[in-house]
Amino acid sequence: QVQLAESGGGLVEAGGSLRLSCEASGRTFSNYVMGWFRQAPGKEREFVAGISRGGTRAGVADSLKGRFTISRDNAKNKMYLQMNSLKPEDTAVYYCARGRTVYSTTVPVVASDYDYWGQGTQVTVSS
Repeated sequence: QVQLAESGGGLVEAGGSLRLSCEASGRTFSNYVMGWFRQAPGKEREFVAGISRGGTRAGVADSLKGRFTISRDNAKNKMYLQMNSLKPEDTAVYYCARGRTVYSTTVPVVASDYDYWGQGTQVTVSS
């Protein structure tokens, strides 16, 4: 059983930055694609960013490109989401997730392609 734990959320003013972390249990972290999703009140969960097993390929949602950066450190079993120039519309619960397919060579953008999820961390951006 894999456990994922997010941290780093909080309250920040518009224009500020936050760095989210996701720590995974177990010894198979590097075998899986990882991703970040977010869900705002009354909205569906949406893809934020995903990263390949080795961290050499990453995808960020088009609307977030230039502000959000995803990275991972396989030696530490951790993934990160650097969020800059935050806007009130970025307010949401942010979740990290593990890709469903071991040794996948693609970075999926659909939530159903991820099987393990963290409990989420709240990010609130004030105007």
